[in-house]
Amino acid sequence: MLGVARHRRSTSPRRDHGRPDLSLEDELIRRLYQEFGSALLGHAMRLTGSDRQWAEDIVQETLVRAWRNAEKLERDPVLLRSWLFTVARRLVIDDRRKRSVRPQESELTPSDEAPQRDEADRTLAAIVVAEAMNGLTEEHREAILETYLRDRTVGEAAAVLGVPPGTVKSRVYYALRALRRALQDRG
Repeated sequence: MLGVARHRRSTSPRRDHGRPDLSLEDELIRRLYQEFGSALLGHAMRLTGSDRQWAEDIVQETLVRAWRNAEKLERDPVLLRSWLFTVARRLVIDDRRKRSVRPQESELTPSDEAPQRDEADRTLAAIVVAEAMNGLTEEHREAILETYLRDRTVGEAAAVLGVPPGTVKSRVYYALRALRRALQDRG
């Protein structure tokens, strides 16, 4: 099988850039897969602990390496099978070594998708807002304090501050604009 493909590959017509005819390359891979694919997949499944995706990747990489080394491969199917199984085993060993060196991959859970802000972030945000509030005028600061921080209605805040409700609305509007600008300046 491989002897024919090896001979045909080495004498195949060349396309542009001196590369062999791709149909002969495809034929080599197809023949290797037909003869050894299922046995190689079974071997890879045992090596990978029945991880089908990983086993399929191993089979694919093994066949690519066989294709790259087609000129050097033995013609005897027993020796070729042995070579393919050895390559697959070494690929699995290499993958396991790579996985042991890098951090463990894990799938996102719903709690991982939206990271929770810790107490330090809240404290820092409170400090930044407090500094920005200190930059407001006394009237604006009081309007924000009464409506947002003490959760009072405009009417209630107006009664506490002793000003008309329209004045509270106006002070809150301008205070929020000034706060937004101050916070943007701080990043």
